[in-house]
Amino acid sequence: MFPLSRVGPVELATTSFGQGVSVTAIQQITAVSASINGGTLYRPFIVKRIVEHETGQIIEEKKPYVVRDNIITKETSEKVRMTLESVVSLGTGRNAYIDGYRVGGKTGTAQKVNNGVYMTGNYIVSFMGFLPANDPKAIVYLAIDNPKGITQYGGTVSAPVVKNIMEDIITALNIEKQDGGTEKDYQWYDKKFYTVQNVVGLSKKEATSLLKNFSIEYSGNGDTVLNQSPNADSRLVEGSVIRLYLG
Repeated sequence: MFPLSRVGPVELATTSFGQGVSVTAIQQITAVSASINGGTLYRPFIVKRIVEHETGQIIEEKKPYVVRDNIITKETSEKVRMTLESVVSLGTGRNAYIDGYRVGGKTGTAQKVNNGVYMTGNYIVSFMGFLPANDPKAIVYLAIDNPKGITQYGGTVSAPVVKNIMEDIITALNIEKQDGGTEKDYQWYDKKFYTVQNVVGLSKKEATSLLKNFSIEYSGNGDTVLNQSPNADSRLVEGSVIRLYLG
């Protein structure tokens, strides 16, 4: 990065959108982690522990090492998390949105340099994602060098891959769904999720009206809904099948 003594009006303007800055993936994820964890900069490491494979005995284990505290205030860190959550729900990171989970993130589209000159049509596209956005447990950084046959934006190329990785992380860390996140601003091409209404005890006509965003299958005779599957309050993709048992 530029030393402060070399930052003039041009450097200040171009650095704000990423030009003239060159960092490694480890540096990037370390800086973002400090920005979203309340302002504590930790020393990164690659291997968490070394274990004797036959006995399971831990030979060596890394412990969190604080390099510096209060890089930013906790209040500022909270605003950063909230802003990055809105990138995923409302902005260019929508392809990393996971329904029912609070995901934050930022896209990156970096023009590559060759012999001191920025190249044309040659980018490193990336996405930084973390969850839960209000209390981060995991962060993922993915960069793809000059992808072919696709529009080169981090939000279109890298964000969907990070989403898949984070879905596995949710399972591995047993992260639970939660309310309170920013609702996604759906585009016409997005898969929309809807909450299943409780229709038990209603007439067939009333139930069908309430579940208009889904495909309904009926089982049994009668005009009253005795049971439904999936249960009420489930979140399903538009057009999903809901079975109503009539009696």
